[in-house]
Amino acid sequence: MNKVTIYGRFVRDEDFPYIQKIIDGLEGRGITISLFEDYFNLIKERVSFQVKPNLINTHEELKSSSECVISLGGDGTLLNLITLTRDSNIPIAGINLGRLGFLASISKDKINQIIEEISDLSCKIENKRLIKLNSDKVLFNGINYGINEFAIHKKDTSSMIVIHTYIDGEFLNSYWADGLIVATPTGSTAYSLSCGGPIIYPGSGCFVITPVAPHNLNLRPIVVSDDCEISFRVEGRSDSFLCTLDSRSEVIDSSFRLSVRKAEFNTRLIRLKEDDYKQTLREKMMWGLDKRNNLY
Repeated sequence: MNKVTIYGRFVRDEDFPYIQKIIDGLEGRGITISLFEDYFNLIKERVSFQVKPNLINTHEELKSSSECVISLGGDGTLLNLITLTRDSNIPIAGINLGRLGFLASISKDKINQIIEEISDLSCKIENKRLIKLNSDKVLFNGINYGINEFAIHKKDTSSMIVIHTYIDGEFLNSYWADGLIVATPTGSTAYSLSCGGPIIYPGSGCFVITPVAPHNLNLRPIVVSDDCEISFRVEGRSDSFLCTLDSRSEVIDSSFRLSVRKAEFNTRLIRLKEDDYKQTLREKMMWGLDKRNNLY
């Protein structure tokens, strides 16, 4: 890959040495660098370039100037970047300058390694399914997809809402709850997991429907094929509800018709060639972390 774009949203003082290390590593391999202009303005006084970088602002400019995007930050930064890459098929490498980093999983001490693997195309590239929201009204400025989950939440009331849920037009259940999540395999380790949903292995062709604080304690998450369409009708004491895609949200009312299904395109995430999902689970979830064990 000879053209790389750097993307970020925030920067801290301790981040600058790593940003400079990335710039030096890319330029040392003759890679053309582009930056989103807002991010360039945040860092330009504290980093140096041998060659002036290209500055971009839009999805179309990204498509024409990039073979790869490096996301600098945490998972939230990478989620935001996905709304810019869209259906471009441009792979994303998430270098974790944030906290947990399930999506932005490349650690700071692996910067030289990932740049080398990007340069010689030896890195792994994973295809991640997206979830697409369909509505009879325009939501999220038409960028109606997410990599983690779609969710419906109550708003402006302590009362529960009722979410009537259908699979391919056939009634599944009426969820009396604070909300309902439909998560992808990628998103199964995010919000859904915190509400009792299962971890779904990458590449599994399914969604998991997970209620948020359901009134009926017999309710459990259910895994369904991602070839189906899941539709909703929402009722409650309030006229307004919250609809979310990953970290983005919109206020809706009961007149909105909502359904989700698998998007027509995937997002491609770059991993180190040595990365293994099972090891990531053990480390991030701290599985087996016990004074009696020394598993990793």
